[in-house]
Amino acid sequence: MKTKENVGFDNELYLKLQSENILKRIKKFSKLYLEFGGKLFDDYHAARVLPGFDPNIKTKLLLKLKDKAEIIFCISANAIEKNKIRADLGLGYDDEMLRVIDNLREIGLYVSSIVITLFKGQPSAQKFAQKLQNRGEKVYFHNYTKGYPNEVNVIVSDEGYGANPYIETSRPLVVVTAPGPSSGKLATCLSQMYHDYKKGIKSGYAKFETFPVWNLPLKHPVNIAYESATADLKDINQIDPFHFNAYGKLAVNYNRDIEVFPVLSNILKKITGKEIYKSPTDMGVNMVASAITNDKVVQEASKKEIVRRFLHAECDYKKGQVSFDTVERTQYLMAELDLDIDYLKVTKVAKKTAKESGYPCVALELPNGEIVTGKTKKVISASGAVLLNALRTLANLGDDFDVISDNVLFPIMNLRRDYLHTKCSVLTADDVLVALAICSSSNPKAKKALECLPRLEGCEAHCTYMLSPAEEMTLKKLKINITCQPQYLNNHLFQD
Repeated sequence: MKTKENVGFDNELYLKLQSENILKRIKKFSKLYLEFGGKLFDDYHAARVLPGFDPNIKTKLLLKLKDKAEIIFCISANAIEKNKIRADLGLGYDDEMLRVIDNLREIGLYVSSIVITLFKGQPSAQKFAQKLQNRGEKVYFHNYTKGYPNEVNVIVSDEGYGANPYIETSRPLVVVTAPGPSSGKLATCLSQMYHDYKKGIKSGYAKFETFPVWNLPLKHPVNIAYESATADLKDINQIDPFHFNAYGKLAVNYNRDIEVFPVLSNILKKITGKEIYKSPTDMGVNMVASAITNDKVVQEASKKEIVRRFLHAECDYKKGQVSFDTVERTQYLMAELDLDIDYLKVTKVAKKTAKESGYPCVALELPNGEIVTGKTKKVISASGAVLLNALRTLANLGDDFDVISDNVLFPIMNLRRDYLHTKCSVLTADDVLVALAICSSSNPKAKKALECLPRLEGCEAHCTYMLSPAEEMTLKKLKINITCQPQYLNNHLFQD
């Protein structure tokens, strides 16, 4: 539950400042290619480290600029070929891109085309393009850029960027975005600029990423939380040396942008005939810091996120999804701020309850600070039990267990066991919510409990074992900040 005391970010101020800054940048060029990093929808990392931040604020920003803006989506042919998955959503990059395009069009934004980058004949990328073209979408293929990164004269030539087909655009602001990192957004922007200048169009380039925040201190928890979130990519925040040399001012950027800047600066100069930017920080249009209204709240939230990222990394390593380097990196960042996993109050309670009871446990902190627990027993999983206990508490039903009828619970259990043949012998979080919804039609207590679901948004929860992907996704959909101990519930090699 958001209150004045636990909100640290002003969305309206941010929208005003950010839109003004982008409009100011547009005026410098005939056409601006704006590389859009991060998520357009559901940016829950930003919402967690900047309490009060609207996770869909970027789309609201684009709506303010909708008459000037169109959107190009980039997706790497390699991501399609390897069926690359967004771990936070469980969706492939291709499906996530289609989902976001649909959402953008539903709110009235113009998505003009799709670019499949790093293309070298991958069959799956060709099939994906055919599927899109059959639906009437404009699809372009961009190849690897010849000569990149060292041969600037080749890169900026008809053999380099000129070898890519020109993407027809019609508006002064072209937002170039993607379903994930390493999707070829920058190369697409530069390729377009090369073609534009040959046509006499004086276009420009800028970059919009929320993190790291250039005008917060290097070791501010918000920036450390970004490093922790991208530990698998080995992103490291640094002071921008080019910015300091040009202006004598400290600014924060990250290693990849700093490393590539000399090359990028030469490419831009070769395309435009002049120096446009003196530093990678100059390229950005980020106004996040100016909309932070309570730095203490933001720092506290960011520290919690750093701990969560370490716990997520430990579980991902246990599942074989990341290297141990990622775990070490997140652990180092946590230690930098003198944090441990018990910084989240729920971790200590969950471990203690599990040890004392002998049952796997989930602990959940309610908006008022009270912590409720749920344990895996004969009928309901720990996550299902903690949801039921939390909703019962929020609805002021006390220890009244007459919320879900056995006449509803047991048929669901029998269905799972006898007909769906699932190994899970207990009712999951999903099952409990379905049962509660069924009971709510005839049971006022169940209805009252179900109506409290929105109040779980933003609550912390910790499980003493790694939840199944389905149960973890259920809690995430409820916007509960769930973490787990890096331990399996049982010794089965196949975990469903």
